[in-house]
Amino acid sequence: MSEGATIETIPLMTGSDGVIRVGGTRVTLETVIAAFREGATREEIAQQYPSVSLADIYQVIGYYLRHAAELESYLVQRLREAQKIRQRNEARWKPDGVRRRLLARRQAEPSR
Repeated sequence: MSEGATIETIPLMTGSDGVIRVGGTRVTLETVIAAFREGATREEIAQQYPSVSLADIYQVIGYYLRHAAELESYLVQRLREAQKIRQRNEARWKPDGVRRRLLARRQAEPSR
């Protein structure tokens, strides 16, 4: 092996919407990191999100571990945005009684 430095690009891309995605997929950085923080192995994450290669998952988690302090504000911001969207959706479409309404709809359908 040569003594020259090998430079690899971290497979993270920031879209025009400001969201960081992994390897040109629709899988977001916070999705991979949340799974990792919850104890999923890299292989489990790759199985859950087959559009992301195992190699990319290793690189992204390694990058996160080396730059956690820098990424934390981005991750917190994304969590806050997700919470706002959820609150807006729940205010617009009340989740109360969803199961009951779905079961009632199923019972009202003619048998197939």
